Amino acid sequence: MIYVEELRTPEVDELLSVLAKLDDPETIYALLQDLFTVREIRDTSQRLQVARMLSEKKPYTAIEAATGASATTIARVSKCLSYGAGGYAAALEVLE
Repeated sequence: MIYVEELRTPEVDELLSVLAKLDDPETIYALLQDLFTVREIRDTSQRLQVARMLSEKKPYTAIEAATGASATTIARVSKCLSYGAGGYAAALEVLE
């Protein structure tokens, strides 16, 4: 198991720097295509949609039906919204 403290490496910081400096959606999309599998991109974007729906107080059943996310994924995202590092909240602010 990788602990959060072990995840923050110089390589991760370098990736963060790249993402922070890219401002063109097409370039970011190209990077995502190169870095991740199609499934990883879909799963990640699904989680963001789940976070949005949870923030709108939608019930799990409605979120499952709309996104296809499992109850486990919805619960994991909900936990992150409540007790996580604040990344989902920041992303949802960007989307508003």
